[in-house]
Amino acid sequence: MARKIKKETKSRKNEFKPLLLILGFVLIITGLIGVYRVVKEQLHSVVETPQSEVKRVPHDVRKNLKKDFAPTYRVPILLYHYVEYVSDKKDTTRQSLDISPYVFEQQVKTLHDAGYTFMTASQLADAINKKRELPGKPVLLTFDDGHWDVDTVILPILKKYHAKATAYLISGFLNGSDFLTDAEVKDLINSHLIEIGAHTVHHISLKGVLQPVVVYEVNQSKQALEKNYYIKVVSFAYPDGAFDQQAIDDVKAAGYTSAVSTIPWTTQSAQNRFFLFRLRPGYRTGQELINYLNQNSFKSH
Repeated sequence: MARKIKKETKSRKNEFKPLLLILGFVLIITGLIGVYRVVKEQLHSVVETPQSEVKRVPHDVRKNLKKDFAPTYRVPILLYHYVEYVSDKKDTTRQSLDISPYVFEQQVKTLHDAGYTFMTASQLADAINKKRELPGKPVLLTFDDGHWDVDTVILPILKKYHAKATAYLISGFLNGSDFLTDAEVKDLINSHLIEIGAHTVHHISLKGVLQPVVVYEVNQSKQALEKNYYIKVVSFAYPDGAFDQQAIDDVKAAGYTSAVSTIPWTTQSAQNRFFLFRLRPGYRTGQELINYLNQNSFKSH
């Protein structure tokens, strides 16, 4: 009898084996899908595309704007991500965000020869706050994320034309394979041409996010950059250009003096000091670039 029961028990165990195997397989697949989604989300948040960027002032910000007569200034702020010759032709996202070194130099030369004065974000904020005079033809060059090419490709061109710029760094990604190393960041700082700004810790979109997350990303990125490189960080860039009134309030509270958006326009004022407008220059050079910066309507980057 005992043998019979043992036999039946063993038989039932054998019946469940395929079910257990299937269940285990399902759990593994589910886990892999979960990992894939997390990785995909992270990659999307790091590699933003022009289509994903916010191009309008959010409603909750518009309704809080005060109707005043603050002076406005025409200051084009140019937005860049990569300046390199993309080797992977299948990397369409990188290519869509890239400007070749040759074209970038021609753009800087165009602005230099046209008499533009290159400013940093903190200098513009000081001018808006009436702490300094704004030059006749101001322009800002800004670089988001902190990829390696800021030091190896962009800086030599800036040195050639004595052009200032602002680089917004993702503090948590520095020393990564596609990002600046500590030594390269120090090289930028020692050049006295590139101002270091913050671009959060993990490149998380700040619109509609729980406040503790926003506060951490905004404050910690500033603190990390200041502590690691012994500098003052007062300029901020919103990942994907995404922000709301809560994000603006937290950026102000953290001690920044300005923040940049991805909304295409050239008119800057005290009203939008914490969502300064920026333009994508594309491949425009020479008179085409000058005409683009002087136009009065910007429907897209």
